[in-house]
Amino acid sequence: MTKEQFIALGLTEEQATKAAEESKKELETYVPKTKFDTVSEENKNLKATVKENATQLETLKNSTGDNETLKKQIETLQDESKKKDEAYKDLQLSNAIKLAVAGKVQDEDIVSGLIDKSKLILGDDGKVTGLDEQLKGLKESKAFLFKEETPANNNDPKPGFHVGTDGKGTEQQQSKPTSLFGAVAAHFQQNNLTK
Repeated sequence: MTKEQFIALGLTEEQATKAAEESKKELETYVPKTKFDTVSEENKNLKATVKENATQLETLKNSTGDNETLKKQIETLQDESKKKDEAYKDLQLSNAIKLAVAGKVQDEDIVSGLIDKSKLILGDDGKVTGLDEQLKGLKESKAFLFKEETPANNNDPKPGFHVGTDGKGTEQQQSKPTSLFGAVAAHFQQNNLTK
């Protein structure tokens, strides 16, 4: 959370500063859920592949037969490996898309389905090229799918009853009342209603 958010919760300036610093430290170790899911899924896939490869190698070692049979088995294994690589690449692209649209769109599944994966390039480092361009195009053509980005405006009045403020979040120079009676009296004095 930011310092301003802590102040909005009622903390003092000093408390809000300390709390914001601690929040920032805590978030440094944060890993987004989609990235965690990707790594977890990758780990499961790799373990399954290693186990399956060991089994297949043992089968090949123990098989006795002619060269043609072995060649066919090797081709079959290569085809299966290629399919698994393609499925893994598709999973990585799907997770990259979901991570890119998380919190920015009305429905992540709909927007993810509108992205053309065949135009995306997955680099060795895991970065996806072409995704930002497609999202920009979608945002222009189908803006209703995206959430509005509202910049924080500190001049907007905050909702609710604010004792000792002008309703815009800025403190007035007078001292704050410490009781309900003091707050009501200060309100009436401020608006010249005590006459």
